[in-house]
Amino acid sequence: MRVCFRSSVQQGLIDEYRRRHAAVWPEMLVELEAAGWRNYSLFLGGDGLLVGYLECDDYDAIRARMALTEVNARWQAEMAAMFHNPDQAPDSGFYVLEEVFNLEAQLAAAKSKVHNAPLKRTHR
Repeated sequence: MRVCFRSSVQQGLIDEYRRRHAAVWPEMLVELEAAGWRNYSLFLGGDGLLVGYLECDDYDAIRARMALTEVNARWQAEMAAMFHNPDQAPDSGFYVLEEVFNLEAQLAAAKSKVHNAPLKRTHR
């Protein structure tokens, strides 16, 4: 499945957020991979808008697995102050967005329709 979410970083802490994500702890990276986070990216706007994208088999399951790790607890505690609700772990405040368009899925469906359509014969 493909998951996109949004959150918001406090505007005065954007540079610090960028700095920390330029060198995520190696043990955190290993745990994310082991939990099943694939093709994971974060995008940050100048106004603090944070958009994340990832691919996984089961979003709830990968989040639950990360919640069991000590390194995730430490990471979330360190990052919490950068978000608008510092009493909440940042990864529990993500607002998941609905996917309304996917180019590859629609192309595959269109190609399937063309491929499976009966041939029209023209008579001369």
